[in-house]
Amino acid sequence: MGLIAALPEIDKKRYSVFVMHEKSEKLIPLHKHTKGQLSYVEGGIAYITVDAHTYVVPARHYFWIPQGMTHIIRIGHSATVFRSLYFYAHDDTASPFYSKLGIYPASELLIQMINYTERWDGRHVTEKDENFEFLVALKNLLPKENNRALPIVIPITDDENVQRITRYLEKNMGEKLTLKSVSHRFNMSERSMSRLFQSSLHMSFLQFLKTIRMIKAIEMILKTKKPIGDIAATVGYMAISSFSDAFQEFTDARPTDFRKS
Repeated sequence: MGLIAALPEIDKKRYSVFVMHEKSEKLIPLHKHTKGQLSYVEGGIAYITVDAHTYVVPARHYFWIPQGMTHIIRIGHSATVFRSLYFYAHDDTASPFYSKLGIYPASELLIQMINYTERWDGRHVTEKDENFEFLVALKNLLPKENNRALPIVIPITDDENVQRITRYLEKNMGEKLTLKSVSHRFNMSERSMSRLFQSSLHMSFLQFLKTIRMIKAIEMILKTKKPIGDIAATVGYMAISSFSDAFQEFTDARPTDFRKS
């Protein structure tokens, strides 16, 4: 049973943990659960869309989606292994962690614990089942494992002018792009361009440009064997040191370490 087919099943038992391990590329349409969702991305990249924002989840990271939060998930590469656990929510008030969406690097301990749950793939686990305490311990571990949430989020807008500009940035991110040059290209003042990004995307022009460059870099590091220097140049960084610093700011890891993991 695939995850899309399993969606109606997830909430059937209020106090259970529903376990689902996916190994294929999928778009999981708009939905929500009465349970909190823990998902680990073993390889490739996943994308979560909530309201007007898309969050990027790289390999060896996990995310938590609180109960009741409507979302879309896209598993973005056929090599991705997507491991999900849907937890009972009656004790979520025990920690603020459970009430907010977050994306975090996974420790070796957490990875091994999540992998262990594959033995329950496709079914509910309740307190009547042997080793249910293992799943309870896993959930209780999450707030203690909690690192700084990754700030990799791309806002979405219906504004056609902004869409034209962002498509241009995505297509030409390897070029030397500045607020001045892009404003000139679209016959706008720098001030108007800045206001447009803040009002439509709630982030600055430079923040948006840096974010899409980092997302592209993550995808290339995970999906290709290109040298880090080539990837840096492709996303608009002439100096590897500047690229490495920017990448670490977004992922808490240097590009070379990110690839090795």
